[in-house]
Amino acid sequence: MRAIDPATPGGPEVLEVVERPVPAPGAGEVLVRVAAAGVNRPDILQRLGGYPPPPGAPTIMGLEVAGEVVGVGAGVGAITVGQTVCALLAGGGYAEYAVAPEGQCLPVPASLTAVEAAAMPETLFTVWTNLFERAYATEGDTVLVHGGTSGIGTMAIGLCGLFGIGIIVTVGSPEKAHAARELGATHAIDYNAEDFVERVREITGGRGVAAVLDMVGGDYVGRNLQCLADDGRHVSIAVQRGAVATIPVFEVMRRRLTLTGSTLRPRDAAFKSLVADELSRTVWPHVEAGRLKPVIDRTFALEDAPDAHRRMEAGTHVGKIVLTM
Repeated sequence: MRAIDPATPGGPEVLEVVERPVPAPGAGEVLVRVAAAGVNRPDILQRLGGYPPPPGAPTIMGLEVAGEVVGVGAGVGAITVGQTVCALLAGGGYAEYAVAPEGQCLPVPASLTAVEAAAMPETLFTVWTNLFERAYATEGDTVLVHGGTSGIGTMAIGLCGLFGIGIIVTVGSPEKAHAARELGATHAIDYNAEDFVERVREITGGRGVAAVLDMVGGDYVGRNLQCLADDGRHVSIAVQRGAVATIPVFEVMRRRLTLTGSTLRPRDAAFKSLVADELSRTVWPHVEAGRLKPVIDRTFALEDAPDAHRRMEAGTHVGKIVLTM
C-alpha cells in the first residue's frame, strides 16, 4: 500500500509516499480502506522528531481516518465488513489501509462525507475529554478557547453551540475573528490587536470565565488564570509557547482555581473506547442529524502531504486540513 512513513525527522519534504505492507487486524481490531485522513498539529511535531509514536503504534503518520471496513480481527462483534467508519488512531492514518481498535470507531452517518468524517475523531475526542469532562463545562457557562479557528477551536465552537455554552476565542487576525464569529463563537478576540485578558474581563463584566482550554502554554498560563472566575478550571492540551510556566500559587489558593491537562495519544484503547461510547450517546445523535460538522479548510492528495503540512505551519487555515486517498 502507499503510505507516508518518514525515515528521518525534518521539514515537509520528508513526507514522501513509500510502499508498506497492508497491516493485518489483530484481536479486537478492524482493517479500514482509508478514504481520507485528518492532519493534526501532533503530526507536525512527529515529523520534526519531537513527538514519537507511543509503544506499539505504527511509525506511519496520522491520527484519524474514515473509510470502509475490509477486514476484522478475532472478537470484533459490532462492526462488520463493508461498514463505513471513522476512527481515532495512535498512528497509521496517512496510508491506503489502517488498523483501528473496534472501540475507537464510530459509524459514518449519511450527514457526513468521508472528508468530514475523517476530520472528526481527533478534535472531537480532545475537546470532549478536556473541555467537557476535565473542565466540567456545562450549559450557561462561558469558556475561553485559544486558537479559535484551528481544528480544536472550530470543534469547540460547534460543541459549545450545541450545549448552550458561551465561548470566547482568540485568533490572530481580523479575518479570523470574523470567521470565528460566523461559525458561532460568542466573541472573538484578535490577540495581535487587543489584550485578551482585558477583553475577557470586559466581556464577562469582571467575573471571568468558568474554564480555559489552552493549547499555548508558556507565558499564556499566568494570563489565562487572570481570565478565570473563582473556582475556574484551566486545562492544558499543548505547549506551543513553552512547557514551563510561572504560576501565582497563592492566587490559585485564594480563588480555588484548578489546573489540569491531558494528552490523548498515549492513553490506552480502553480509555479511548469509553470516550467513544460516551460520544456515541451524547454527541453522535447531533452529528447524525446534521447539527454538528467539522469545518474543512482544504483537502490535499496523499502525495501532496508536504503542502498540507506547510499550510498548517503557516497558520492561515480555518478548520481542518484533510488528506484524500
